[in-house]
Amino acid sequence: MAEDDRRTKEEVATRESESVDNAGQAEDNAAPEADSDLEAALKEAREKAEENWNQFLRARAELENMRRRAERDVQQARKYSVEKLAADLLPVKDSLEMGLQAADEEGADVASLREGSELTLKMLEQVLERYEIKLVDPAGEKFDPERHEAMAMQPSREHAPNTVIQVVQKGYALHDRLLRPAMVIVARSADDDGIDTRA
Repeated sequence: MAEDDRRTKEEVATRESESVDNAGQAEDNAAPEADSDLEAALKEAREKAEENWNQFLRARAELENMRRRAERDVQQARKYSVEKLAADLLPVKDSLEMGLQAADEEGADVASLREGSELTLKMLEQVLERYEIKLVDPAGEKFDPERHEAMAMQPSREHAPNTVIQVVQKGYALHDRLLRPAMVIVARSADDDGIDTRA
Protein backbone atom coordinates (compact mmCIF):
# COMPACT_ATOMS: atom_id res chain seq x y z
CA MET A 1 0.00 0.00 0.00
CA ALA A 2 2.84 2.26 0.75
CA GLU A 3 4.00 1.69 -2.74
CA ASP A 4 0.53 2.53 -4.06
CA ASP A 5 0.52 5.73 -2.01
CA ARG A 6 3.97 6.54 -3.29
CA ARG A 7 2.86 5.90 -6.89
CA THR A 8 -0.27 7.97 -6.37
CA LYS A 9 1.82 10.82 -4.98
CA GLU A 10 4.21 10.56 -7.91
CA GLU A 11 1.31 10.51 -10.36
CA VAL A 12 -0.25 13.53 -8.64
CA ALA A 13 3.10 15.33 -8.69
CA THR A 14 3.55 14.43 -12.34
CA ARG A 15 0.06 15.64 -13.18
CA GLU A 16 0.66 18.86 -11.27
CA SER A 17 3.96 19.34 -13.03
CA GLU A 18 2.31 18.72 -16.38
CA SER A 19 -0.53 21.12 -15.59
CA VAL A 20 2.02 23.77 -14.52
CA ASP A 21 3.93 23.15 -17.75
CA ASN A 22 0.68 23.33 -19.75
CA ALA A 23 -0.29 26.55 -17.98
CA GLY A 24 3.15 28.03 -18.70
CA GLN A 25 2.83 27.03 -22.32
CA ALA A 26 -0.67 28.58 -22.42
CA GLU A 27 0.74 31.78 -20.92
CA ASP A 28 3.63 31.68 -23.40
CA ASN A 29 1.10 31.19 -26.21
CA ALA A 30 -1.14 34.00 -24.81
CA ALA A 31 1.78 36.44 -24.55
CA PRO A 32 2.53 36.38 -28.28
CA GLU A 33 -1.19 36.76 -29.00
CA ALA A 34 -1.38 39.80 -26.68
CA ASP A 35 1.78 41.23 -28.25
CA SER A 36 0.40 40.72 -31.73
CA ASP A 37 -2.91 42.37 -30.66
CA LEU A 38 -0.98 45.35 -29.27
CA GLU A 39 1.14 45.56 -32.39
CA ALA A 40 -1.96 45.46 -34.58
CA ALA A 41 -3.62 48.18 -32.46
CA LEU A 42 -0.44 50.29 -32.62
CA LYS A 43 -0.22 49.83 -36.39
CA GLU A 44 -3.89 50.81 -36.78
CA ALA A 45 -3.39 53.88 -34.55
CA ARG A 46 -0.35 54.94 -36.59
CA GLU A 47 -2.27 54.52 -39.85
CA LYS A 48 -5.15 56.57 -38.43
CA ALA A 49 -2.73 59.26 -37.22
CA GLU A 50 -1.09 59.36 -40.66
CA GLU A 51 -4.50 59.65 -42.33
CA ASN A 52 -5.51 62.49 -39.95
CA TRP A 53 -2.19 64.26 -40.57
CA ASN A 54 -2.70 64.04 -44.33
CA GLN A 55 -6.25 65.39 -43.99
CA PHE A 56 -4.92 68.25 -41.87
CA LEU A 57 -2.26 69.08 -44.47
CA ARG A 58 -4.82 69.01 -47.29
CA ALA A 59 -7.23 71.24 -45.33
CA ARG A 60 -4.44 73.69 -44.51
CA ALA A 61 -3.35 73.81 -48.16
CA GLU A 62 -6.94 74.36 -49.30
CA LEU A 63 -7.39 77.14 -46.74
CA GLU A 64 -4.19 78.81 -47.95
CA ASN A 65 -5.40 78.52 -51.57
CA MET A 66 -8.75 80.08 -50.63
CA ARG A 67 -6.96 82.93 -48.83
CA ARG A 68 -4.76 83.60 -51.88
CA ARG A 69 -7.78 83.43 -54.22
CA ALA A 70 -9.74 85.87 -52.04
CA GLU A 71 -6.74 88.20 -51.87
CA ARG A 72 -6.36 88.07 -55.65
CA ASP A 73 -10.10 88.74 -56.11
CA VAL A 74 -9.91 91.77 -53.81
CA GLN A 75 -6.90 93.10 -55.73
CA GLN A 76 -8.74 92.59 -59.03
CA ALA A 77 -11.84 94.31 -57.64
CA ARG A 78 -9.77 97.29 -56.50
CA LYS A 79 -7.82 97.44 -59.73
CA TYR A 80 -10.84 97.25 -62.04
CA SER A 81 -13.60 98.70 -59.84
CA VAL A 82 -13.95 101.79 -62.03
CA GLU A 83 -13.83 99.88 -65.31
CA LYS A 84 -17.53 100.32 -66.07
CA LEU A 85 -17.49 104.00 -65.08
CA ALA A 86 -14.40 104.58 -67.22
CA ALA A 87 -16.05 102.88 -70.20
CA ASP A 88 -19.14 105.08 -69.76
CA LEU A 89 -16.98 108.23 -69.58
CA LEU A 90 -15.16 107.55 -72.85
CA PRO A 91 -18.02 108.82 -75.07
CA VAL A 92 -18.02 112.04 -73.02
CA LYS A 93 -14.29 112.46 -73.70
CA ASP A 94 -14.85 111.74 -77.39
CA SER A 95 -17.55 114.41 -77.51
CA LEU A 96 -15.27 116.96 -75.82
CA GLU A 97 -12.50 116.21 -78.33
CA MET A 98 -14.92 116.66 -81.25
CA GLY A 99 -16.02 119.99 -79.75
CA LEU A 100 -12.41 121.16 -79.54
CA GLN A 101 -11.81 120.13 -83.17
CA ALA A 102 -14.93 122.00 -84.23
CA ALA A 103 -13.77 125.12 -82.34
CA ASP A 104 -10.44 125.03 -84.19
CA GLU A 105 -12.14 125.02 -87.61
CA GLU A 106 -12.39 128.25 -89.56
CA GLY A 107 -15.76 129.90 -89.23
CA ALA A 108 -16.77 127.89 -86.17
CA ASP A 109 -20.28 128.81 -85.12
CA VAL A 110 -20.53 129.77 -81.43
CA ALA A 111 -24.15 128.59 -81.25
CA SER A 112 -23.30 125.10 -82.55
CA LEU A 113 -20.29 124.90 -80.20
CA ARG A 114 -22.56 125.83 -77.31
CA GLU A 115 -25.12 123.24 -78.40
CA GLY A 116 -22.38 120.57 -78.60
CA SER A 117 -21.10 121.51 -75.14
CA GLU A 118 -24.62 121.28 -73.72
CA LEU A 119 -25.07 117.81 -75.25
CA THR A 120 -21.71 116.72 -73.82
CA LEU A 121 -22.70 118.03 -70.38
CA LYS A 122 -25.99 116.14 -70.66
CA MET A 123 -24.06 112.93 -71.50
CA LEU A 124 -21.87 113.46 -68.43
CA GLU A 125 -24.89 114.07 -66.20
CA GLN A 126 -26.45 110.81 -67.45
CA VAL A 127 -23.28 108.89 -66.58
CA LEU A 128 -23.20 110.46 -63.10
CA GLU A 129 -26.89 109.66 -62.61
CA ARG A 130 -26.33 106.05 -63.71
CA TYR A 131 -23.74 105.66 -60.93
CA GLU A 132 -25.91 107.54 -58.42
CA ILE A 133 -23.50 110.44 -58.15
CA LYS A 134 -25.87 113.17 -57.03
CA LEU A 135 -25.48 116.92 -57.25
CA VAL A 136 -25.35 118.90 -54.00
CA ASP A 137 -26.70 122.35 -54.92
CA PRO A 138 -27.92 123.95 -51.67
CA ALA A 139 -28.88 127.43 -52.92
CA GLY A 140 -31.58 128.81 -50.60
CA GLU A 141 -31.22 125.95 -48.11
CA LYS A 142 -30.08 126.14 -44.50
CA PHE A 143 -26.30 125.81 -44.15
CA ASP A 144 -25.27 122.22 -43.29
CA PRO A 145 -21.60 122.00 -42.23
CA GLU A 146 -21.56 118.28 -43.04
CA ARG A 147 -22.47 118.85 -46.69
CA HIS A 148 -21.42 122.46 -47.31
CA GLU A 149 -18.20 124.40 -46.91
CA ALA A 150 -18.65 128.08 -46.09
CA MET A 151 -16.34 130.31 -48.14
CA ALA A 152 -17.64 133.53 -46.62
CA MET A 153 -20.51 135.04 -44.67
CA GLN A 154 -22.37 137.96 -46.17
CA PRO A 155 -24.87 140.26 -44.48
CA SER A 156 -28.31 139.96 -46.05
CA ARG A 157 -31.74 141.41 -45.31
CA GLU A 158 -33.44 139.15 -47.92
CA HIS A 159 -32.23 135.83 -46.46
CA ALA A 160 -32.51 134.31 -43.02
CA PRO A 161 -29.21 133.94 -41.12
CA ASN A 162 -27.30 130.71 -41.88
CA THR A 163 -28.97 130.34 -45.27
CA VAL A 164 -26.93 129.59 -48.37
CA ILE A 165 -27.24 132.65 -50.60
CA GLN A 166 -24.75 131.65 -53.30
CA VAL A 167 -23.13 128.40 -54.44
CA VAL A 168 -19.55 129.04 -55.54
CA GLN A 169 -18.92 125.40 -56.47
CA LYS A 170 -21.48 122.60 -56.47
CA GLY A 171 -20.84 119.50 -54.38
CA TYR A 172 -21.39 115.85 -55.19
CA ALA A 173 -22.38 112.75 -53.23
CA LEU A 174 -22.08 109.08 -54.13
CA HIS A 175 -25.20 107.43 -52.75
CA ASP A 176 -25.13 108.89 -49.20
CA ARG A 177 -21.38 109.55 -49.00
CA LEU A 178 -20.18 113.06 -49.72
CA LEU A 179 -17.56 113.18 -52.48
CA ARG A 180 -17.08 116.94 -52.41
CA PRO A 181 -18.86 119.54 -50.26
CA ALA A 182 -20.60 122.44 -51.94
CA MET A 183 -18.60 125.66 -51.49
CA VAL A 184 -21.06 128.34 -50.49
CA ILE A 185 -21.55 131.88 -49.25
CA VAL A 186 -23.79 131.98 -46.19
CA ALA A 187 -26.11 134.78 -45.08
CA ARG A 188 -25.75 136.48 -41.75
CA SER A 189 -27.93 139.11 -40.19
CA ALA A 190 -27.53 142.53 -41.78
CA ASP A 191 -27.59 144.09 -38.30
CA ASP A 192 -24.67 141.90 -37.20
CA ASP A 193 -21.36 143.73 -37.46
CA GLY A 194 -19.40 140.48 -37.48
CA ILE A 195 -18.19 140.82 -33.89
CA ASP A 196 -19.12 138.07 -31.44
CA THR A 197 -20.26 139.89 -28.27
CA ARG A 198 -21.31 136.73 -26.47
CA ALA A 199 -17.84 136.10 -25.00
